Amino acid sequence: MSWNEPGGDKKDPWSGRNEKDNPPDLDEVIRSLQDKLGGIFGGGKRGDSSNGPSMQSIGFLAAGALALWGLSGFYTVDEGTRGIVTRFGAYVATTQPGLNWHIPAPIEQVQVINVEQQRFIEVGYRSGGGQAMGSVPKEAMMLTRDENIVDVRLAVQYQVKDAKDYAFNVLDPASTLKQVTESVERGVIGRSDMDFVLTEGRSEIVAAIKTEIQSVMDAYKTGILITSVNLQDAQPPEQVQGSFEDAIKAREDKQRLINEAEAYSNDVVPKARGAASRIVQESEAYKEKVIAQANGDVSRFSQLLTEYKKAPAVTKQRMYIEAMEQVLGKSNNVLVDVKSGGSIMYLPLEKLVNKVADDAAPAPTPVHEPVAAPAPQVKETRNDIRASSRERDVRGR
Repeated sequence: MSWNEPGGDKKDPWSGRNEKDNPPDLDEVIRSLQDKLGGIFGGGKRGDSSNGPSMQSIGFLAAGALALWGLSGFYTVDEGTRGIVTRFGAYVATTQPGLNWHIPAPIEQVQVINVEQQRFIEVGYRSGGGQAMGSVPKEAMMLTRDENIVDVRLAVQYQVKDAKDYAFNVLDPASTLKQVTESVERGVIGRSDMDFVLTEGRSEIVAAIKTEIQSVMDAYKTGILITSVNLQDAQPPEQVQGSFEDAIKAREDKQRLINEAEAYSNDVVPKARGAASRIVQESEAYKEKVIAQANGDVSRFSQLLTEYKKAPAVTKQRMYIEAMEQVLGKSNNVLVDVKSGGSIMYLPLEKLVNKVADDAAPAPTPVHEPVAAPAPQVKETRNDIRASSRERDVRGR
């Protein structure tokens, strides 16, 4: 039963007085607490000076407290992180992964920074749950060199390369990087045409943005390394999207027609050049042939003239014989001279003429278009033969 409940002894547990008689004295309560604490530390009552707290106990307690305070300075730096040690807020050292020690707080403090974590910022858009949440016009709308507006969405990945610079040189590294990225991006896009940004210039623009961002961040000594810059999207504003698509289709049709025309030209022009070259070569060949024949005729005529001057009669006779040979060589008529003397020759003239005609006859024509071959005509002048025989007989007599 407590002292203040009905039926209790009415004794104050601090002062030992009866509550009914007098209220508790505050000084006595304090002295009672001091006596009990003195008993814990090995002393007696407060009034007994010979039984006060011993210096040895106080030393043990102080040493224990100091040991605990010193042990609190041990800390572990994980792999991929660095520890930044500060003494009263000033930089002291950068600790590597493993077990380390520093003067415990409040003298020194440690800030652990992850230097291998891949961080990223988004410029021109915001994402959530892995899906794009749409454009941020204030950041995405940019003016090109040809005075067109383009909607550009960019993502920059980075990591910490110097923990000391990252912790002390910039108040908010992520915000600084975002502002630098937006500024550099506007500068690079402003130096490029819209078609270049939307088509073949993406890789070149990304490389230029990454280089300039890294240069500015190094100048600021932010301790940030840009690992990659990704151009998520680049397109015209939504208000002119339809017109821009029509322009793209027209440009594609134009390019298609140009390609078809070039293909046709590549097919026709070589053929025409080949035909022209063939005609030129044939002309050159004909020219060389005519010149060669003319030179041959001139040379033959010159040689013939020389021989003619030596023996005109013989040359005339020979020329006459050669001319008659050429003329009569193609004739089907057979002439027999019986006046020159000798006996009459009996030869199968019809067979000889037929053989010559067969050799000179053209190739057979198709059956449905028959062509009659000309029959050789043999003229035999029997009277001339008989007259020649008689003349020989007269001469013989």
